[in-house]
Amino acid sequence: MSEMLKFPQDNPDFNVALSTSLVLIGFDGAHLQLLLTRSQREPFKDALFLPSRYLEAQDELMLSARSMFHGLFGYDEPEIIEQLKAFGGVFRHPMGRVVNVAFYALVRKEDFLAEKWEQHGMQWSPIDRIPDLAFDHNEIVSYAKERLKRRVKRRPVGFHLMPEEFTLGQLQALYEQALGKTFDKRNFRKKLFKSPLLSELGRKANGREVGQHKGSGLFSFDRDRYQRLKNEGYDFLF
Repeated sequence: MSEMLKFPQDNPDFNVALSTSLVLIGFDGAHLQLLLTRSQREPFKDALFLPSRYLEAQDELMLSARSMFHGLFGYDEPEIIEQLKAFGGVFRHPMGRVVNVAFYALVRKEDFLAEKWEQHGMQWSPIDRIPDLAFDHNEIVSYAKERLKRRVKRRPVGFHLMPEEFTLGQLQALYEQALGKTFDKRNFRKKLFKSPLLSELGRKANGREVGQHKGSGLFSFDRDRYQRLKNEGYDFLF
């Protein structure tokens, strides 16, 4: 039998570290944004990177990602949190071999109101203007953006990013940024009004919320109806 087919190896190399990073995506009412933190350690001291941690031998991947999310935002159930993939380039970490299993999660609008980000060396950055990041984190962000794009096309994840009450202009801005394309305003709204998930509230925006123009109609996402339709096999296509 070929040596390549023997598993497990007699002497496996356990000198490989595991880490996990979170791509945290939110919508402030006008722009999709990404949460970044600033490194306090060499060799990337002061460089921006994704919120990350090294894993202990007993750490489970998803539980570790959820624990990180809770530590940042104070609640346990993000609207969406998914594993992306493992990023395992041999030389991705200058201090040794580290395989990063990355996740992405969607963040509620009210989480932008937290006042502690800058105190902890963290900041929100527009997702279409991400600076050079440490390690291979730009690659991770690019992968997460593609995942978000696929999800937005097939599931109403865009609604999860919106405030409880939003305008159609805000929703169009979110979908254009997530999909990287521009929509004709009339065609976009025509398509939206075919969806059973959009509820018109009969009120107008006062213009004080970010991204909302005074006098624009307010809408909400009917989560209960979506759950019922989802159980019946409803497939959201955009």
